[in-house]
Amino acid sequence: MNIQDFRDLERLVEAKDFKTVKEELPLFQDADIADLLDDLNREHVILVFRSLPKDRAAEIFAYLPGDKQEYIVGGITDQEVGSIIDQLFVDDAADFLEELPASVVKRVLQHASPETRKLVNQFLKYPPESAGSIMTAEFVDLKKDMLVSEAFARIRRTALDKETVYTCYVMDANRRLEGVVTVKNLFLEKDDAVIGDVMEKNVIFAHTIDDQEVVAQLFARYDLLSLPIVDHENRLVGIVTVDDVVEVIQQEATEDFQIMAAMAPSERPYLKTSVFKLAKNRIMWLLILMLSAMITGSILGKYEAAIVSMPLLVTFIPMLTDTGGNAGSQSSTLVIRGMALGEVSLADGGRVFLKELGVSGLVGAALAVVNFVRLILMYPGDYLVAFSVSLALFATVLLAKTVGGLLPLVAKAMKQDPAIMAAPVITTIVDALSLIIYFKVVDALLL
Repeated sequence: MNIQDFRDLERLVEAKDFKTVKEELPLFQDADIADLLDDLNREHVILVFRSLPKDRAAEIFAYLPGDKQEYIVGGITDQEVGSIIDQLFVDDAADFLEELPASVVKRVLQHASPETRKLVNQFLKYPPESAGSIMTAEFVDLKKDMLVSEAFARIRRTALDKETVYTCYVMDANRRLEGVVTVKNLFLEKDDAVIGDVMEKNVIFAHTIDDQEVVAQLFARYDLLSLPIVDHENRLVGIVTVDDVVEVIQQEATEDFQIMAAMAPSERPYLKTSVFKLAKNRIMWLLILMLSAMITGSILGKYEAAIVSMPLLVTFIPMLTDTGGNAGSQSSTLVIRGMALGEVSLADGGRVFLKELGVSGLVGAALAVVNFVRLILMYPGDYLVAFSVSLALFATVLLAKTVGGLLPLVAKAMKQDPAIMAAPVITTIVDALSLIIYFKVVDALLL
């Protein structure tokens, strides 16, 4: 899409030249038209939507955010609503309806075909963020006793209504999954070859109640374009396609980033989220962290006598707490990423501990030596002070990295999102521990 062309189209809309708009719209990609609709003033959205080619309106509708979809549904006729819901793939229809108020959902389903209504209601029963909630029922199914020529005839006959035809799924009479075969492999076989002889029997699949992150990991591990989804009786009920997985990865990454930054997750774009909503998402964690930071103040109060007798000690506290917090955040970030990619599990807790212990030992020793030399140069003759601070720094890094590496695993064991144990939480915990270590070392060596 040419940016200038896109701006010209926006100007045509502003000028209310909808005749030209209708002629120009087919030249743009579906996703780009959806972006245009999302950016338009509300007074123009319905008019532009009705200018879309009828065979592309549902596809473009699926790209729109939930609030814009709801606005369009409220501004078009019942017949148009029914046409859109019937043309949408079932997974897109289910996603759309999940975000709508109950009254709007009722209206939409009332004007959908009985078959669409039945499928959508079935999909809405699956738990949020499960494989069942993101799958689609539009796939090509074959029988293992079919000939290749018969399979191609079926693909041609049904392809128009399927989300993908590249991978076909072979089922028995009870709809149990028996194998898969790609169109590429069918092309390479003779017309009289039997599907049961050419299909791949070692099928990778997921269950409807599996978490969508598990589905995403399967796609990444096996380089899949689609994944069959089976129910508790191993009957094939749908497939997940790669476009849905890309959306899942974006959602999960966004959620983890927000949690790691101590914010409540939100799926709405930043510029489209109200100031009140943004504040609400942030204030709770900030309150928790503020109150927990009072622990640090109480530790300082406990060692007030040591600080009064040797004021120089205070100047080293920011360096210790900052270094400890940064060290812990490094470890927690790497472990959280490893867990998200399936590289680290709860069973690896011992290996994570030993690895972080080794890393922290090397890093802590290097930082302690550099800090010792720095303090000797800054405070000539105060060798014991330099040694005490450097020893406390070494112990802080050792503790921070091991704690930072293990806390995400502890969160996982407690059925919590490991991303919770990211920078803000780790820093708060390590700050308190580093102060305790520091004053214990100082008390033993200097006071």
